Amino acid sequence: MKLGVLFSGGKDSVYATYQAMQKEEVSCLIALVSENSESYMFHTPNIHLTSLQAEAMGIPILEYITKGVEEEELEDLKKAITLAVEQYGIEGIVTGAVLSVYQATRIQKICDALSLWCYNPLWHIDQDWYMQTLIDEGFVVIVSGVFSAPFDETWLGRRIDNEALRLLRIYAAKYGITLTGEGGELETLVTDAPFFTKKLVILRSESVYANYNGRFSIQHAEVRDKLSF
Repeated sequence: MKLGVLFSGGKDSVYATYQAMQKEEVSCLIALVSENSESYMFHTPNIHLTSLQAEAMGIPILEYITKGVEEEELEDLKKAITLAVEQYGIEGIVTGAVLSVYQATRIQKICDALSLWCYNPLWHIDQDWYMQTLIDEGFVVIVSGVFSAPFDETWLGRRIDNEALRLLRIYAAKYGITLTGEGGELETLVTDAPFFTKKLVILRSESVYANYNGRFSIQHAEVRDKLSF
């Protein structure tokens, strides 16, 4: 079955891609580029890098611009998926949804309307196991945004490694955050993964932070061979 992955460049959509590739054919990635940084549906930090990630994976990408207006952006999502059906012949959609009923139900309705299978490989996954697996399997995941206490500015651009996960476990117990950031506490970007044929290298970036809210914005990055530095 040919699948299209709803792709943001964060850990969840990248891992969902990885899972889907082991079961079916991933024909394309579908990235919704929102002009609204407060989009209800779509990941926005560093969304412009999805084309580089697609290059690193060797998978075609369809990028669709949306104004990110609540509910109206769902029609944009439907249009983007329809284009993917026309251009790549996809028969199903893959999402990286973990807990968000808001996102999952809306995507399912679009898939039903277009007679597409909807595959959610991370739905209600054990979050601790999942985060440890990302580290153990060599996914290079960095924090691209923080949006709640107790995250300070040192988290911006930080790699999620065993020490970061140790702190996240403490934060989850003390502050009630989700380990995966599914509650909107943080956003991520993947620069390398076991199935990438190449990797992303960040060349220029800046961090903006105030009152437990910040973004790690990447101005310039490039795709390089994995053996290069």
